[in-house]
Amino acid sequence: MDIFEKCYQPSLVDEIKALGIYPYFHALESRQDVTVIMEGKRRIMLGSNNYLGLTTDPAVIAAGVEAYERLGSGCSGSRFLNGTLKLHLELECELAEFLHKDAVVTFSTGFQSNLGIISAIVGMHDYVIMDRENHASLYDGCKLSYGKMLRFRHADMEDLEKKLQKVPAECGCLIVTDGVFSMGGDIANLPEICRLARKYGARVMVDDAHGLGVIGDGGRGTASYYGLEDEVDIYMGTFSKSLASLGGYMAASSRVVDFVRHASRPFIFSASIPPANCAAALAALRQLKARPELVTTLQENALYLRGKLSERGIKMRPSNGEIVPIIPIYTYEEIPTLTIAKELYEAGVYVNSSLPPAAAPHECLLRTSLMATHTHALIDEAVDVIADVLGRHQL
Repeated sequence: MDIFEKCYQPSLVDEIKALGIYPYFHALESRQDVTVIMEGKRRIMLGSNNYLGLTTDPAVIAAGVEAYERLGSGCSGSRFLNGTLKLHLELECELAEFLHKDAVVTFSTGFQSNLGIISAIVGMHDYVIMDRENHASLYDGCKLSYGKMLRFRHADMEDLEKKLQKVPAECGCLIVTDGVFSMGGDIANLPEICRLARKYGARVMVDDAHGLGVIGDGGRGTASYYGLEDEVDIYMGTFSKSLASLGGYMAASSRVVDFVRHASRPFIFSASIPPANCAAALAALRQLKARPELVTTLQENALYLRGKLSERGIKMRPSNGEIVPIIPIYTYEEIPTLTIAKELYEAGVYVNSSLPPAAAPHECLLRTSLMATHTHALIDEAVDVIADVLGRHQL
């Protein structure tokens, strides 16, 4: 059998391309901003993770340019060998201080962070317990580890306890959850997760890729939002969202961070974050610290958009995170969802389509996401378009 045979089998991708509703790889011709030029036309951007709008901030851009000119285009090696810059250490130090943790280690991408953390921490006789709606990178991190993975129903604390009861007393256990879930926009029940972790002797890791800069005191994330910074053992996050750059990090105790530095294959065998990306992330972090009102404005925008959609009778996925800027709209079935997304795109509004397995069967979504730099006028314009298109589809 030819190993490439699977590549030529009919697929959903072939079907939606034939229907002219393929939603992926639209090309940007401008900066990532509240409005963009995409394939020659202005679109209101409601599909970005640029939550604080810092990709266009002059101080962030200037920091990246200066680092590029001073330090060159890349490090040409891993952090473990020749690829550690003083700039990396500055970023790790300032981020650890901001997150109220002992230490931080940075990775080249957010996805790689989860691969590197879980595969290093979870050993052969350990267990990792996952929320079913955790990000794909967390699941791939489990696959790279030698431990046993158990999954609990999304946000179901009774099911989490049942899974904890299955862990032998002599085995280590790590509970892993998204802080803010990237598709639904809901916030993990960290108080109960931490209570159960204490009860059963487990440790807690929070993927806060969509929590940093979004919730918590000064944008410090999900643990801060609940006042549980001392009870979450590992924070993971990315620089590609609120911090407007590229890369990822783990924040934890000094001993845990040092262990991961010396045991994580994705960290040891990957080139380090290039100077410009590192400097941009550091500058964005400093902007976040200096301008906490960005977080407040982002949350106000989320409440405003939810209110406007509700006024139009548009059904959103229920959420305990009304201040979270991820607002999913129900469109139910795959082909109608992609058709609506295309019509919105043609009318000048970019949103993301969420299909199975990212969404439950028959519960497909349009995932909208906001920035602190969206104005109410832009939100109103986008809502008018969304309401018009959904109305034509009787949604």
